[in-house]
Amino acid sequence: MKFSSLLISLFLTFLFLDAEAQKNEPSFKKLFNGKNLKGWIASAEKDSWQVVDGILDVKSSPERKGSILWTERIFTDFIFQTDFKMGDGVVDSGVFLKSEANQIQIGISGSLKMDKTGSPYMPGKGYPVTAANIPDILKPNDWNTMRIKCEGKNFTVWLNGIEVLQYLSDTIPNEGQIGLQLHPKNEMAIQFRNILIQDI
Repeated sequence: MKFSSLLISLFLTFLFLDAEAQKNEPSFKKLFNGKNLKGWIASAEKDSWQVVDGILDVKSSPERKGSILWTERIFTDFIFQTDFKMGDGVVDSGVFLKSEANQIQIGISGSLKMDKTGSPYMPGKGYPVTAANIPDILKPNDWNTMRIKCEGKNFTVWLNGIEVLQYLSDTIPNEGQIGLQLHPKNEMAIQFRNILIQDI
């Protein structure tokens, strides 16, 4: 009888802790509706961005000019989250944070010829720091989840639920759009789904 009471008590404690954890989980809104590109603007090569079965399917055009898909909305402090799956070719993509001067890399660095997923890229500075333990966390042939917290000048990046980076940027503006990159000159494909945002 005492053992049963202990099990019930432990079970109730678990339910309470789980409920508390869910209350503390960010409340996200959809940035991508899974049907079309409403709320987004392509800088070029609009046909490179296609919505197929709820997935944002991204492929280089034959001209390989590249493109950035920007949110129409302007953001200040936020948590951004997306699932991504790298496809064929040399995948060099990323998430722009409020400007082209602040990017979190997804895939292969064109300059370094190595995977720098999760690391910040800054024009003129390259990759000032490297995200931790990416080879152990990244799933090259499957879906991955990236979460980026951008608060003030601070970035925090998680990959598949594991924190991989904290960085202080001296170039990020107070507000701006969020962008997804299709790198020019590359022949590549990448997919995105479950693109979410939370203002903080």
